[in-house]
Amino acid sequence: YLEYLYFEILIKEKMASIYEGLTSLGIMNEKHITVVFDFGYAYTKIGFAGEDSPRAIVKSEVKCRTTGQMVPVFKFESEEQLIQQLVDFIYILYFKKLLANSKERRVVIIENILGPSVRKNALATVFFRYYEVLSLLFVPSHLVALMTLAVKTGLVLDIGYEEATLLPVYEGVPILNAWQAVPTAGKAIHNSLNDLLLDRGFYINDDGKEERLSSVKKEIPEYVLEDMKVRCCFVSTLERSKKLQSNKYDRSIEPPPPPQPVHYPLSSESVLILPGTVREMASEVLFEMDEDDLSLASIILTSILKCPVDTRKDLANNIFIIGGTTKMKGLKSRLLSEIRHLATQPAFSEKLKVDSFKIHNSLVQENCAAWLGGSFLGCTESALDRSVSIESYLKNGAVPDWSNLSFNVKGRQ
Repeated sequence: YLEYLYFEILIKEKMASIYEGLTSLGIMNEKHITVVFDFGYAYTKIGFAGEDSPRAIVKSEVKCRTTGQMVPVFKFESEEQLIQQLVDFIYILYFKKLLANSKERRVVIIENILGPSVRKNALATVFFRYYEVLSLLFVPSHLVALMTLAVKTGLVLDIGYEEATLLPVYEGVPILNAWQAVPTAGKAIHNSLNDLLLDRGFYINDDGKEERLSSVKKEIPEYVLEDMKVRCCFVSTLERSKKLQSNKYDRSIEPPPPPQPVHYPLSSESVLILPGTVREMASEVLFEMDEDDLSLASIILTSILKCPVDTRKDLANNIFIIGGTTKMKGLKSRLLSEIRHLATQPAFSEKLKVDSFKIHNSLVQENCAAWLGGSFLGCTESALDRSVSIESYLKNGAVPDWSNLSFNVKGRQ
């Protein structure tokens, strides 16, 4: 009987949490008074502060009012267009995903501290002027992500969709002059995978005939590439990658045996053959040097060099990688090997006197680490103290921004 009663209580609590957002009676729930948003270019995470996972992970796209087509929320030509798209998108988040009244709640937004100010100002305008939230707080994604590890010092690398951004944090203070960014992330893998498939992939049509993929399709849809990346692709080791690169330029060198190919169904009647070499070579773009001699490994070492000497060892031993692309199999191990190898090269060995590098194993899903850190912060009193109220915003017409010198004047709130 006690076991039955226990499960009955659990079911009631679960049902209550599902419908917690309903406020038709005008009753404000103190437990769920703060809503946490993590707006990404590809996906947006939303939920209540104090919870251990987002209520919803939604693709960051909205229907265009003029064309009726789905467009990325953060792809815009003017600030007015961005505000219009945000108004429609946030309406879906509040009233179709959370079932919550925006006027009764505070908001915490996880932001990339290196992001454009126009995006930050547009979000503030939408939340305050259109949805009339109680207060708004912007928190740096790299900083709050460390809260999931319960540490104050770390070198946080966020590998998102458009770019990978790096920011060192020492004793809870971001070292802004050491930030780094490189435009190789999830989108770069998609482009590489698309090119490799069109060059090496095969297609089996409904009559069982096999032909080259490039003769059937000129481009592979984005959602198919993303699904392939998650289900089929992986990151090879540094030693294996060197052999593949050597064979690429010198056919006399014997390449390592390729992985098994994968038959990926495109529909009920057609199948795409994903060669083993494509599965492992799609992610190599993350570790190749670009025109500026930048890669994921190089920006980590460059960032450490820009930090004070007495902080470098602690930062090198507390590397933390977040973002959806981080979930690729073998990425952390490969990145650590790349860092250790590059640190022995003359460009860094003569300046960087650090011989130990370590990457944290995340205690949560890497793509939700920043959101969960914001969820922790949203439960504290400091979140309330640092928030901008709607009265303050309507009076000043702006939210504090570290890049705006007017907010660095002594005495300004």
